Amino acid sequence: MDDGNTIRQRFGSRVKDARKAKRLSQEGFADLCGLDRTYVGGVERGERNISLENIQKIADALGLPIAELFRFPDAE
Repeated sequence: MDDGNTIRQRFGSRVKDARKAKRLSQEGFADLCGLDRTYVGGVERGERNISLENIQKIADALGLPIAELFRFPDAE
């Protein structure tokens, strides 16, 4: 599968979709994660090579297991 999207872009899109499903603003979500809003924006756009620690913070804030953030619809 090579649709031109990087793993960072697919992960970021998954985070953004999950955040929106929880009806959270980017700023409110960043606060829940304990991360800066601009950092979260960069993650959602696929611009950040995110650390495992921050992936855990994001998953916790969304109430999801980490594995769920790596379930990409186009890969199934």
